[in-house]
Amino acid sequence: MEKIIAQNRGLIKSIIKKVTGSYNEDLEQEVYIKTWKNLDAYQEQGSFRSWLAKIAKNVCLDYFKSSTYHQQTREVCADEVLQNKAVISNTDKVIDAKTRQKIILKAIDELPNKMRKVIYWFEFEEMSIAEIAKRMGEPEGTIKSRLHNARKILAEKLNFLRGED
Repeated sequence: MEKIIAQNRGLIKSIIKKVTGSYNEDLEQEVYIKTWKNLDAYQEQGSFRSWLAKIAKNVCLDYFKSSTYHQQTREVCADEVLQNKAVISNTDKVIDAKTRQKIILKAIDELPNKMRKVIYWFEFEEMSIAEIAKRMGEPEGTIKSRLHNARKILAEKLNFLRGED
């Protein structure tokens, strides 16, 4: 296991940072624990690194669904609202990049499951419409429609980030 960690630490850290927006040591440890527990289930159908990367991505996605994440997001947002009220007038709203990212990810998390999957695979995994359609066993037109509708919902929910009301 030490060899696996040594050889793949950079990969795991970069995936965690890409998916969550920041490095999280707890998530990295969770990846190694899940890897260790499922090592006997690994089948050599693909590269070990891609199997490990999939575990890392799934750990990050599970984190976004966790009550810990939602509690931290609520606390951070509440703290920032209080700080912003004390320091910034309502006309000069400033939302830093990390807060923006949390708000966007929360909005994505609130999408219906099929739309959330399409957005995630298209935007974060950079899969094509055809690849998503194949993975979901759905026609490409259905995937395009879900992507369009998900973007429309997100645009309505998040237009305040662009300064629109």
